[in-house]
Amino acid sequence: MITVNTHEAKSKLSKLLAAVEEKGEVVLICRNGKPVAEMKAIKTPIRNRLKPQPDLKVTLAPGYDPMEPLTEDEWPSEFR
Repeated sequence: MITVNTHEAKSKLSKLLAAVEEKGEVVLICRNGKPVAEMKAIKTPIRNRLKPQPDLKVTLAPGYDPMEPLTEDEWPSEFR
């Protein structure tokens, strides 16, 4: 943990942020010797990535062309 006073925190903000971001340091900012704020890295959530499904098999109807436009009857009723 790095402890600094408010004046030092202002003058060295870029370096302190780099220490927090790159090294995971926690910075304690004090005024008149008393802690008033703590600066620490925010943990970013890991995105839930799609995993391949090797057992998933998709079959298309014979003669189906996904690039061919749908007829009006093939569209869902809410989009007609």
